[in-house]
Amino acid sequence: MTAFDEATWLAVLFLIVAALYAAVGQAGASGYLAAMGLFGLAPTVIKPTALALNLLVAAIGTFQFCRSGLFSWRTFYPFAVLGFPFSLLGGSVQLPMHVYYPLIGIILILSGVQMICSAITKKIAVEAADAPPLLPALMTGAVIGFLSGTTGTGGGIFLAPIILAMNWVNARRTAAATAAYNLLNSAAALAGAYASIKSIPSALPLWLLAVGIGGVAGSLVGSWYLSARTLRFILAAVLLVSGTKLLLS
Repeated sequence: MTAFDEATWLAVLFLIVAALYAAVGQAGASGYLAAMGLFGLAPTVIKPTALALNLLVAAIGTFQFCRSGLFSWRTFYPFAVLGFPFSLLGGSVQLPMHVYYPLIGIILILSGVQMICSAITKKIAVEAADAPPLLPALMTGAVIGFLSGTTGTGGGIFLAPIILAMNWVNARRTAAATAAYNLLNSAAALAGAYASIKSIPSALPLWLLAVGIGGVAGSLVGSWYLSARTLRFILAAVLLVSGTKLLLS
């Protein structure tokens, strides 16, 4: 496969991933990681590229959820206060690929299974509180911030299942909060990974265009049309597919 064909196919995959993830308030980093892993890109290319794509889609999603009135500062800031500095720290850590992919794959699959169970067995609160308990939220934000920075994800893919499992916030406000969390932590992790920025490929502008289109489409659908239960099932499917791809990479 030529470099042009590879870049084009990755652009198509990135567009699809961005649309699916944006619908549930996610920016798609784990999907981008999986796609690039399948194409055999170097680890020094994968992490900063995924973060750059994640940053754009997270910005689009945050804007759409704010415009629809779903974003709540009180929901977001307890996770962000420690999430930002710990993500910056994690961004400077480069895990070996043989540790990196299996670790994230397992985490995503377990999160996906939990999402399915919660969607099937629990009554989904449409009017849940939008103020998570402060101390648990601070600690959750810190741990996920470091993990997301280390792995090159925005962190929302780990944060959303925890918020919903604890019933801290309803599904729509969770999607809005995790979109903003992805934006903040992707920026921090990218800054922490500055040593790898020189490895970003020349095809990045094409890929940014693809995820921009997908992010706009997905966030519009997610912020206006999907039910809380549907959001949980979509997130579970995305988690399971991404986790499986990472384990097989």
